[in-house]
Amino acid sequence: MSKNCVNIAVVGMGIGRPNGVALANNERGKVVALCDLDQSRMEDFAKDLPDSVRYYTDYKEMCQDPDIDAVFVGTPNQWHVPIGLEVVKNGKHVMITKPLADSESAAEEMVAAANEAGVVNMMSLSTRFDDGCRHLGHLARDGYFGELYYARSRSVRRNGIPAWNLGFIKKGGGAFRDMGVHALDAVWWVLGTPKPVHVIGTAGAKFGPHGRGYGFGREYTEDVFQQFEADDYAGGFITFENGLGLQIESFWASHQPGEFQMELFGTEAGAKLHPLMAYRCDDNQEEDIQLQPTEQMGSWDRIADHFINCILDGVACEAPLQHGLVVQKMMEGLLHSAEIGKPVSFE
Repeated sequence: MSKNCVNIAVVGMGIGRPNGVALANNERGKVVALCDLDQSRMEDFAKDLPDSVRYYTDYKEMCQDPDIDAVFVGTPNQWHVPIGLEVVKNGKHVMITKPLADSESAAEEMVAAANEAGVVNMMSLSTRFDDGCRHLGHLARDGYFGELYYARSRSVRRNGIPAWNLGFIKKGGGAFRDMGVHALDAVWWVLGTPKPVHVIGTAGAKFGPHGRGYGFGREYTEDVFQQFEADDYAGGFITFENGLGLQIESFWASHQPGEFQMELFGTEAGAKLHPLMAYRCDDNQEEDIQLQPTEQMGSWDRIADHFINCILDGVACEAPLQHGLVVQKMMEGLLHSAEIGKPVSFE
């Protein structure tokens, strides 16, 4: 690896595209290889890249390429860990899209292997690295809100089950792992990554198995939606060891307007993500404050820049796979609570 450039491979041509473009456009990054089962998808994506690339349909063969320094994994959930394990086994740095895995045990295996390999390992989290979320996180760390004691976070679609890839709707997929992970990870980071203690949840599939809620102008036949084995909604309440409480919700389909929102409750101030606002009340004087992020950068570009800086400059990673593991534990705990009908405690 050159001290001035990281050679990167991208696996998966879905979420891999915005991540790959950002990595390729970074002055210290170069996408040198693509990996996907569909050659035409790789060729189409390659048109957006500034340099020529090699094509792979076998991720194990790709991981043995000595010219590759790092790999971005952007496949369906069920393949994050198998590919990630192969990446770190070959001594390459790894960045994985959300969620880390399709189960808690797989996430634990991935974190252990990455730490043992001693490589840079990072989650790609577009909401956590967004201007507004980062601004709230920095305000929280500066004490602007006082003690944060309660929060709400939700991701709601009115119509939008992503069945174009069956991995989303099969076991290990679902609305909470697809969209709820953004709402959960982002607010957890803003709150200072507290340790979870208990969770109680509810989840189910009220639209997908019945052929409703798919949206995006797509229609699916019964043979597709009969394979629905995941949640199309999930919600619950998580308590943390500092007494903080979090209400979390995610819907792929609902009879509600689409929304992505985070709300913070603090002893000195509260806040909302969309629009980016703070709220205070001093001496019976209510004050609504429109916030302006001090950092202006697209989330994909910020993610790419941080990953490359961690590799080349030894910068401490702000979103290691360990964070992905804790979020995975909270997600799986909520879904398990919904399954057994009672609260779940974390170790």
